[in-house]
Order: sequence, then structure tokens, then C-alpha cells
Amino acid sequence: MKIINVICAPGKTGFFFDDQKAIKSGAKSDGAYYAGSPMTEGFSAVRQAGEAVSVLFVLENGAVAHGDCAAVQYSGAGGRDPLFLARDFIPVIERHIAPLYKDKHITSFRELADIVDKGVNPATGRIYHTAIRYGVTQACLDAVAKSSRRLMAEVVAAEYKTTLAESPIPVFAQTGDDRYVNADKIIMKGVDVLPHGLFNNVEDKLGRRGEKLREYIAWLNKRIVGLAPFPGYAPVLHCDVYGTLGLAFNNDFAQIADYLGTLVETARPFRLRIEGPVDMGGKEAQIDALRAIREYTDTKGIAVEIVADEWCNTLEDIRDFCAHRAGHMAQIKTPDLGGINNSIEAVLHCKTHGMGAYLGGTCNETNRSGEVCAHIAMATSPIQMLAKPGMGVDEGFMIVWNEMQRILALKGTL
Repeated sequence: MKIINVICAPGKTGFFFDDQKAIKSGAKSDGAYYAGSPMTEGFSAVRQAGEAVSVLFVLENGAVAHGDCAAVQYSGAGGRDPLFLARDFIPVIERHIAPLYKDKHITSFRELADIVDKGVNPATGRIYHTAIRYGVTQACLDAVAKSSRRLMAEVVAAEYKTTLAESPIPVFAQTGDDRYVNADKIIMKGVDVLPHGLFNNVEDKLGRRGEKLREYIAWLNKRIVGLAPFPGYAPVLHCDVYGTLGLAFNNDFAQIADYLGTLVETARPFRLRIEGPVDMGGKEAQIDALRAIREYTDTKGIAVEIVADEWCNTLEDIRDFCAHRAGHMAQIKTPDLGGINNSIEAVLHCKTHGMGAYLGGTCNETNRSGEVCAHIAMATSPIQMLAKPGMGVDEGFMIVWNEMQRILALKGTL
């Protein structure tokens, strides 16, 4: 079977693009907006509506395979590709990528994915934007699945020699700034991992020496115990602190480890994960720091799991963090890895090299990329996957949970 046409449609994401540089430089929130001028190239405001591009492969039998190009909330920051706007990148897809797939025989996912993921834009001499590679490879996977009457998860399992999960992968739902009401929503729905919490400011959210985070974990503990939706409900507590522990404790890793020990006691009987305890400003320094914090906590018997996030963006980065035991788990931020083939490889690499695999991403994705990632999760069995898109809890959880349930109901029946 062949792909007979490639069509693009502009779309919106489930959240926003935020100019991280402007926010870190003091831009203040104003309702849903931020006041002030943007500082990152391409932004027209400090916060602006997230955009996506749907890539539609029309197949010879009339079926349409679909993937969504999307980029992370903090686009253009930390060495990432520039802001992804539909008007700028639809012409790139139509001019340079569509001809590569039109009239192309559908073979394997890996072969089709490599065309864009390893291809070079002839206009720039550089690889394509991560968002383009992300969306086009989703369409490639869907095309192989539709042409062979299989689920996308079944295609991944067959090509990467894995086994489909027998039950849904644990889902991680994030509260965003609304960390009390949204935590109640997560508990009510019996979600496996919570709350993220967006602890990205020392004074306002973490507390000068972490006292606000400790108080929040104590509140969350009582809330789970008091409102458990079924007997035995025992979610994992996973908080993203965006490097603020390093600021609060002057990057003293021994002190940070001791503080994490107090959080573990506060969280009991629930397990605790802390994402991004420090941000050292560069990859090598970040690896050294997370390796040291892991060694301190392991040696002291502190039952916390350190999650690598900052400076762990690409497949190569993830391999390097694994090699140096820099943390206990790596977040695989799916849009940052480009083609979804890289996210698959990242999960499998973590699993075979002693690092927990968290199939993450961003609130700034779409329903389609959330669904495709659910297929990747069911085929590769990471420890957890992110509920996405959005920050409203209900929508993102519904999208990925329902897709996993459909996979379980349909596997082996097409």
C-alpha cells in the first residue's frame, strides 16, 4: 500500500507557549497572561497560545493516518528549537517533507520514521525541527498500523521485539499551580502518580528552606488517606521542583539529601519522587550533581527517587544520564526527542541500563500526540506516563487512560 497524499492542517495545543527567559527575568502573571515584553526570539508575548500542525497521510485504500507536530511549553529555551508556529512550518512540511512520502510504499515504521528523523532540510542544511519530526513520525506509525490492520502499539511491539502490557501503564497527572483543587480531582479519579505541583519558585512555592513543600506533602498525604476512592489506593507522590532545592540549600548535595529524607518521612506510607532537585546550568554539571545526590540518598537509605529533567532532553542525553547513574529515573520529554522512534529507544535504553523510564512530554501537546504516546507506553512499559495535554487534570487523564483501555480491548482483534 502507498501514501498518495500528505496534507497539513493548523491546530491548537492543550496549553501555551511561555517565554521562560522573560519569566525568569521577572515577568509577572496577570490572570492567565504575563505582563511585560518577550525576550526569546519568535515570541510576540511572554505567554501565547500554543500551536500545532496536523500531518495527514492519505493512504491508497482511503484511510487517513494522522500525527500532530507540537513543541514543549518552554520552546526556544535551554538549547531547544525555536518557537513552533504553524504559519512558519507548514510550508516547510509541504515543500520539503511531503514529496518524500507521496507515492511512498508503506514498509516498516522504523524505515518511514528515519526519512524525516534523520533527514536534512535542504534549505538550511540542518535536521528538521523537533516538532516536525515528532508529528510526521506519529503519522508514519499510524500509516503502518492502518495498512497492516494492527494497532500502533502492536506495530511498535513487533518492530522492537517487546510485549504489549497486560494492564494500563501508571499515569502521572499534574496539578499545575492549582495544586489543591486539582489534587482532589486526581485523588477522586484514583490516578497512580501525583501531583507534579509546579514548585518553580523558592519563596512563593517551595519556602526558604523547603518548609512550604513539606507542608504541602503533609496536606496531600492526609487528603489521600481521607479521600481514597477505593481500599488500598496508594499513589506515588512525584513533585517537580525545577532546581529550587539547589537554590534553597546553596547546591549542598548532602544537605539536599538530608532534606529529602524529611520529605520521605512526611510522605509515608506513600513513595516519593523528586524531579529536578537542582539545575546546575549545564549538562555535565547536572550529571555530576544528580549522581552525587543519588549516591548520598542511597548510602543513607533515604527512599526517594531522583528524576532527571533539566539538561536531559535528547536520546543522547538520556543515554549519558543512564551511563553515569545520574538519578533514579529519567523523564523522556517526547517532543524534545524529535521522532517518536527516539522516545521508544529511550524507554528501552533506560529499562536495560538501570534507570527508571518516565514517558513524559509537555502540557503543550495535543489529544493526538497523547493517544500515540499511550500506544508507545503500552508497547514499551515505562514505569509511568504523563497525562497530557493540558493542566486541567480531567482532559489529559481521560485521553491517555481511555486510549490504553481501547488498546487492551482491541489487541489481537483487528
